[in-house]
Amino acid sequence: MKVGIIGMPNAGKSSLFNALTQAGAQAANYPFTTIEPNVAVVPVEDERMVQVAETVGASEIVWDTIAFHDIAGLVAGAHKGEGLGNQFLANIRETDALLHVVRAHGDSNVIHSEGSVNPQRDIEIIETELIFADLEQAERRHQRVSREARGGDAHAIAEEGWLAAVIEALSAGRPARTVPVPDDAPDAMRLLQPLTGKPVLFIANVDEGDLAVPEVVSAHAAKEGAGAVAISSRLEAELSELSDEDAAAMRADLELDESGLEMVVRGAFELLELIAFFTAGEAKPAQSWHLRRGSTAWDAAGAIHTDIQKGFVRAEIIGWDALVEAGGYAPARDRGTLRTEGRDYQMADGDVITVNFTP
Repeated sequence: MKVGIIGMPNAGKSSLFNALTQAGAQAANYPFTTIEPNVAVVPVEDERMVQVAETVGASEIVWDTIAFHDIAGLVAGAHKGEGLGNQFLANIRETDALLHVVRAHGDSNVIHSEGSVNPQRDIEIIETELIFADLEQAERRHQRVSREARGGDAHAIAEEGWLAAVIEALSAGRPARTVPVPDDAPDAMRLLQPLTGKPVLFIANVDEGDLAVPEVVSAHAAKEGAGAVAISSRLEAELSELSDEDAAAMRADLELDESGLEMVVRGAFELLELIAFFTAGEAKPAQSWHLRRGSTAWDAAGAIHTDIQKGFVRAEIIGWDALVEAGGYAPARDRGTLRTEGRDYQMADGDVITVNFTP
């Protein structure tokens, strides 16, 4: 999964990136410090996997990962190429979800490209640029699909109608994700790849002493059907330089239940409606995986390996807690909690799966 970190210049994107990934992306007090998107692949740790691995005697744990892309700041006119806008918009298009960092702290030592701190204005600048970029792309595709629709192609006719609705929404300042995709053209969103079709999590970069999401940000997120969290990138940067024990103690003093990384990863997973499942065996690596909610055992097999999916016969599945409680596969089988499922079984969050397949 690729998650893009976007926002105005100096909103705190690179500082947040550094704090979350400890990857050392350059952070400086002037716009366009980040030119090429910095990418860091971060393990998604899960305490449930630790317990499963211990229960079955796994040789090691292999974590699934999430890739954070630190994308340079957008400015007004980006869709026209202002501030290297075309390049930055292309970088955004390659991601699966967006973390929109909004400056809400009052540190006067950090320059603001617009001259003042105004979260609502900054959000609108970014969203306007994304909408304009999408509008141009939607109009171009609509012209092309319209020619195909005149030939009577059913898919093209359905997609043409959807594109017309998208253009209308974008022209009114609404994102593409607000327009339902028609059943007759289920791949219309994928073919268009609109920037405003991606799920968004707003991250308010607040002062260290006030870790609440500003009302203007939470209200806007609610209107957009998006999530919102508050993080002090300065505080997270300080915590990232401490040992795990000292960082945990400092978070406890600040009454923080989870780290910035945990909060952002959880928010990103909720954006994409992902669930976790596990594979584990004695003296073998235990591994965590992620799928879209509603995916099947067949989909899980494909996530593990395409050859396993092709040769799928059946799957042995058990909830992680039932496996841990039983003390292993054999006693779970005796209890009847380890069950056999077919390819259409809908995976649940925390399932442990063993796929039987023919090579």
